[in-house]
Amino acid sequence: MDKKVHKLTIAGEEYRIVSEESMEYMQDLAREVDLKMTTILRGSRVSTTQAAILVALQYADDATKNSGNADSLRSQLKSYLEDAAQAKSERDFYKRELERIKAVNTAEENNIGRLW
Repeated sequence: MDKKVHKLTIAGEEYRIVSEESMEYMQDLAREVDLKMTTILRGSRVSTTQAAILVALQYADDATKNSGNADSLRSQLKSYLEDAAQAKSERDFYKRELERIKAVNTAEENNIGRLW
């Protein structure tokens, strides 16, 4: 992908960011960060730097929690896939067993038919 320079405004400051992401995506991120920063800065006595640190902590917390959730989902998915493989194996076994029983039944019916 080609890297592009994006001009973004966050908390009244303009930033030039180089990224491979689309302009729309980068603007969405900037709007989200700007909203969080504006919310923290409004009615408080923290600096822009302190607000940025608080926003970064919020994102770090979200990322850490989401990583744990992703690990949990991976584990569940692995378990489901193992269960599905086991069920498929059992299904195949029972299909073979059914075919074997049908063959035995057919053979027995043929033997009974010869007796009459």
